[in-house]
Amino acid sequence: MSRKSSRKNPKVSATASIWSVATVMLAVCIPLIPVTQSGIALPLLVIFGASGGTAAVWLSSEQLRKEELRLARRVEVLEERIITLETICIDLLPGGEKL
Repeated sequence: MSRKSSRKNPKVSATASIWSVATVMLAVCIPLIPVTQSGIALPLLVIFGASGGTAAVWLSSEQLRKEELRLARRVEVLEERIITLETICIDLLPGGEKL
């Protein structure tokens, strides 16, 4: 069931991709800690980067949804205007015949 929901929701698949890459990066970073003597800075940067990427994915979709709703409403208004224009044209034809 979770496999189907991730196919329908691109946010879930993007989050899974982000954390998959982050896990691989952590697997590479942790053995490098003694070699680079950086302490936990590298793993923390990986975790913060993945967290920021995940937040960006989940927050940006709200803005896209608002934009989609605005565009859908605009299409509805244009369809109504076309229907009105067709009605006016039919009324102007002699005998009210259809096009």
